[in-house]
Amino acid sequence: MIKDIERKKKFTNNWFTFLQSEICNQFENFEKVKSKKNKKFIKNTWKKDKNNEGGGTYYMLKNGNVFDKVGVNQSTVSGTFKKKFRSKIYGAEKNGKYWASGISVVAHMKNPKIPAIHFNTRFIVTSKSWFGGGIDLTPSYKDKSETITFHNRLKNICNQNRKKYTYYKKNCDNYFFNIHRQEPRGVGGIFFDYEENNWEENFKFVRDLGLEFMNITKNIFYKKNKKKWNNNDKEIQLLKRGRYTEFNLLYDRGTKFGLNSGGNIDAILMSLPPLAKWN
Repeated sequence: MIKDIERKKKFTNNWFTFLQSEICNQFENFEKVKSKKNKKFIKNTWKKDKNNEGGGTYYMLKNGNVFDKVGVNQSTVSGTFKKKFRSKIYGAEKNGKYWASGISVVAHMKNPKIPAIHFNTRFIVTSKSWFGGGIDLTPSYKDKSETITFHNRLKNICNQNRKKYTYYKKNCDNYFFNIHRQEPRGVGGIFFDYEENNWEENFKFVRDLGLEFMNITKNIFYKKNKKKWNNNDKEIQLLKRGRYTEFNLLYDRGTKFGLNSGGNIDAILMSLPPLAKWN
């Protein structure tokens, strides 16, 4: 059993860095399938400040053959929250000190028949320490079979790790919801936070979830990458992206956390689609 919090930080940071590399490699391979042009991610590195409070690396691929825009962000930051924000973070109420490491992926597809995909996992340390994260899909077109398969895969991963899939699914449905429009952002997935008991089991779950995210994206891509689409399909996708943008700017906790922890603005807002429309 790992008891030293510094070792736990190192293990999680190393895993998120490794997973980032694996996901980028997989997504670049998707691009190769669609075209002989070797579309690559552009690497961006940032540091929080001069006080050795961390930073991160985010990889961005735009205008690809598969992706209109996809970002894969890994960051590890520390510091002290401003007093007005401390009460909103578990365990930071007294002195506001924190350490956080995580990975976040948002993929907006060129083909409107392929859903937008979001995934993130994180480990946060204040006076407490816990894991959080999730996966969800936002399709422009309903695909009942895809939705069922997606949820079944997530249910299996949860069951294998003795996690409460039904509870995580409900959390996701409640969280990814545009309150002002009274509509869900997509077809859900799982969302969890404050997993603080038994670090080893939770770390294994987070690791398994990252690998399953890669399996899910691969299965969706190879099933749908050849589906035909037209300009009307794209218009529908752009309107759906408008709803996606509204959620991320109005409600997303990750966006708020990043902005209040001194994160890189471009990395924080990488989740926004390259183009969106409103009626």
